[in-house]
Amino acid sequence: MEKLTFYAVSAPEKLDRIGAYLAERLSRDVVRHRSGYVLIAMEALDQLLMACHSQSIKPFVESFLHMVAKLLESGEPKLQVLGTNSFVKFANIEEDTPSYHRRYDFFVSRFSAMCHSCHSDPEIRTEIRIAGIRGIQGVVRKTVNDELRATIWEPQHMDKIVPSLLFNMQKIEEVDSRLGPPSSPSAADKEENPAVLAESCFRELLGRATFGNMNNAVRPVFAHLDHHKLWDPNEFAVHCFKIIMYSIQAQYSHHVIQEILGHLDARRKDSPRVRAGIIQVLLEAVAIAAKGSIGPTVLEVFNTLLKHLRLSVELEANDSQKGSVGSVTVSSKDNDEKIVQNAVIQTIGFFGSNLPDYQRSEIMMFIMGKVPVFGTSTHTLDISQLGDLGTRRIQIMLLRSLLMVTSGYKAKTIVTALPGSFLDPLLSPSLMEDYELRQLVLEVMHNLMDRHDNRAKLRGIRIIPDVADLKIKREKICRQDTSFMKKNGQQLYRHIYLGCKEEDNVQKNYELLYTSLALITIELANEEVVIDLIRLAIALQDSAIINEDNLSMFHRCGIMALVAAYLNFVSQMIAVPAFCQHVSKVIETRTMEAPYFLPEHIFRDKCMLPKSLEKHDKNLYFLTNKIAESLGGSGYSVERLSVPYVPQVTDEDRLSRRKSIVDTVSIQVDILSNSMPSDDVVSNTEEITFEALKKAIDTNGMEEQEKEKRRLVIEKFQKAPFEEIAAQCESKANLLHDRLAQILELTIRPPPSPSGTLTVTSGHTQYQSVPVYEMKFPDLCVY
Repeated sequence: MEKLTFYAVSAPEKLDRIGAYLAERLSRDVVRHRSGYVLIAMEALDQLLMACHSQSIKPFVESFLHMVAKLLESGEPKLQVLGTNSFVKFANIEEDTPSYHRRYDFFVSRFSAMCHSCHSDPEIRTEIRIAGIRGIQGVVRKTVNDELRATIWEPQHMDKIVPSLLFNMQKIEEVDSRLGPPSSPSAADKEENPAVLAESCFRELLGRATFGNMNNAVRPVFAHLDHHKLWDPNEFAVHCFKIIMYSIQAQYSHHVIQEILGHLDARRKDSPRVRAGIIQVLLEAVAIAAKGSIGPTVLEVFNTLLKHLRLSVELEANDSQKGSVGSVTVSSKDNDEKIVQNAVIQTIGFFGSNLPDYQRSEIMMFIMGKVPVFGTSTHTLDISQLGDLGTRRIQIMLLRSLLMVTSGYKAKTIVTALPGSFLDPLLSPSLMEDYELRQLVLEVMHNLMDRHDNRAKLRGIRIIPDVADLKIKREKICRQDTSFMKKNGQQLYRHIYLGCKEEDNVQKNYELLYTSLALITIELANEEVVIDLIRLAIALQDSAIINEDNLSMFHRCGIMALVAAYLNFVSQMIAVPAFCQHVSKVIETRTMEAPYFLPEHIFRDKCMLPKSLEKHDKNLYFLTNKIAESLGGSGYSVERLSVPYVPQVTDEDRLSRRKSIVDTVSIQVDILSNSMPSDDVVSNTEEITFEALKKAIDTNGMEEQEKEKRRLVIEKFQKAPFEEIAAQCESKANLLHDRLAQILELTIRPPPSPSGTLTVTSGHTQYQSVPVYEMKFPDLCVY
């Protein structure tokens, strides 16, 4: 070998003849099964290959690769391993100039076949599979860095290489489920374990993938998982895509996510568990993707997820309508669809948390636009086949998605977080049909309002002895927040007022309503808003006493407890001693005589409820005159406290399926006079006197009415449909047109005889007399 190597190095032009001779001898020995001579010939070829690096080595390499192919084609495992080892040594040699005519199609096919070896002897089977994986690794290293010879990335090669590696990776007994990138295996593990070696090769392959060939490397993964039914359970699928997301370059993450979404679309008719498995893989991919690298097609991603959410709800609704036949199967399918829906919502939440704030606000608007809301046709989800139950279900799912996206969102001003185009559908009566819907709406509002993380301190409805102990963070109300409340405050009050009077409320609803009032007080309340909130609380108390809505005693006491908890909170927040004293006195009286009016008692499992509220002493109630007196002494403008709060009536209230707000909300008058002693009439009932009526019609009241009229006109032009405004303007224009036509008709007639003359003077100048004509229109004076 030393002499042969010296001769070959000294006379490199002889290399091709040396290689041809050795190849001929080796071919003959392989056919005759002379393994010893085969080993000698391959060793000689290997040493010559490693020693010679001249330009004339090209023909020798062809002979070498031909002999490696011969060994791989033989049926003996030892010769296959020998040929693989020789090819790996060749792959590690860096050539000065690439050989563009050389192709490795045969080696890709042969090494891939070796990766699927089914030899009866486990040790030999493992040895052949390791050789096949090492061969694939050699092919990748030899070809992947040369951009001009990127044939290895063609689909026909990737469709062989990737499944071969995944097939061996499946043999890992314990799937690594850590969120962080798995540690690199040791060299000994790689040599002994096909799964570890295959994973290492798969990582190397993905790490070398570029923008143009990323999809060709990822798509075979989907085909393999589909063929082997590895989406349910999906542990291996999750493991594969964790490897992919950690191995590829960060700027290509959105390519993988788009491929997963495309595969989800392609498998939309599969079983719920398969779809859920794909969505959970998407969730893991999104969780790993770096912030801001999800790509430009964010809306497309959310659109796809919401489309599959609607599809899942539609399938669930269709299954539930099939009746009780096969009820066990239908119930099982419903549970599977809920798994899909929860996976979609969780994925949307992770997606939203990875987005910057400006994109997150767009996604909030996008999701809100998908929520089916009465009276709007802007939502693009097809709900025609869902029915009432399906529509309610999709509303709940979308609001849960919105809740996930808004979690952690911090806006500098409330106008940014709650623009009118977002707030109007969110507070729509269509989303008050069900207690769960109302809970989700309030929680979304809390996410957007709570800019100083105070909500956790307010959790649970209770009488707080000292609010200062909560260490609530707040800032001075900015001008933008003040204008927001002037424009949208009545809308928020109305939503809270009607939400308190729903007959299907549970304890959580009252807790969220209390938190809403407290957050408005902390984040958005100036003196005017505080007065409005107190008016709202007193109106809720009166509605519980009068009970025009025929609420149960539990709900009436729940409202009373909510009012007590809030007035206790707001009195300490504004720190008016007389107000705090009145509130504390009422709470103490309730503790002794009517504990069911306090949240700590009414929301317990076994709470004794009163039979009626008509005969309770007025000391148990918060009185408007006492509150006005206490606040007036501290400089608050309390004139509006004497005006009972009545929520606005909207067109949607009149047209929605819920009972009209006109039936629910009426001007509060004294209807308790027949059933209660005059001394027990409280709050607004005491105020309806001659003096109160006199106040209602004085100049201040007139100014208030004028302001209200102007505000309603402005609000109408801001929120009313364009068609309605256009129709009204058109009718006025038609009247004006008719009047002008009459005037013009008069002017073109011949003038009648004048009835007199008129002398026109200006200063000291006198002009000639002009005729005066009698006109047919008494309301016009034309000269």
